[in-house]
Amino acid sequence: MTRPGADLRIAGIVFAWIGAILLVDAVPAGQSVELGRQVLLAALTWLVLAGLLRRESLLVRVQTLLVVVFATMVEYTFSPLLEAYTYRIGTVPGFVPPGHGLVYLGALALGRSRLLREHSRLAVTSVVVLGGAWAGYGLLFAERTDVLGAFWFCCLLGFLAWGTSTTGRLLYVGAFLVVSYLELVGTALGTWAWQREDPVLHLIGQGNPPSGAAGGYGWFDLYAGLLAPIVIGWWSRRQGVSAASVCACSSELVATALPPNGPSTPSSELNRPPASTTIGTNAAMSYNCSSGSQARSTAPSASNMYDQKSP
Repeated sequence: MTRPGADLRIAGIVFAWIGAILLVDAVPAGQSVELGRQVLLAALTWLVLAGLLRRESLLVRVQTLLVVVFATMVEYTFSPLLEAYTYRIGTVPGFVPPGHGLVYLGALALGRSRLLREHSRLAVTSVVVLGGAWAGYGLLFAERTDVLGAFWFCCLLGFLAWGTSTTGRLLYVGAFLVVSYLELVGTALGTWAWQREDPVLHLIGQGNPPSGAAGGYGWFDLYAGLLAPIVIGWWSRRQGVSAASVCACSSELVATALPPNGPSTPSSELNRPPASTTIGTNAAMSYNCSSGSQARSTAPSASNMYDQKSP
């Protein structure tokens, strides 16, 4: 459980790091410097992601890594292979895969923050209005007809409408904020650029960036949310640990007081015959029941006598 305000700090770090990385990447540099810069930016981005995930639950860590895997496969398919969009360096920069993890974590942090939860209706309505205006402009008035952006905005509407919970819907609100910021800054700085139309059919117009890009990212979030529990369960079984015990061990330890000393009534589960009746024929018996016993115990008596008076 994150502390109040911690989620907004996480989102702030994500926004700041995305802006810083894109600014540094946009600075002109010679070919001899470019490789070293890309390696350094990638390593630093992985470190930032690892640092933010350190305090997250196992479920969030797995979800984030799944987003990184899915998004990286999409990146290499649609950029170097199909060239739906192209990066300035000609291939996917090394900081992009961990950057997708930061995008997801930033969206998740915004979605679970107290600020958005207390104003959830206003947040969802604002995304619908702003995203709809952007998609409508791209589809009807922009120089490049943005059909892809309008389609992705419809996907975003679906995620907002059929989210399984308020927090689930607010995740896509956070995604709209983070992804829109990322796409606007990245294309403005020339880190990447979208083609005017799709590379397969050459019929679907694409904005630069597409207006509803957050709807496209939403599919990563959906798949990660659905598959993360399955992955955790599979790994737990592989290690011989039940998923329930994994969840239990991940919770905080709570000090529990021992029961007080003194007489107590045994539970019904312990209401069984004495062991002497179940062990065998040589079990212990009282002297009265033993055939060889001659002495009998004396009647009990008090060691001290007190005069008792009737009331």
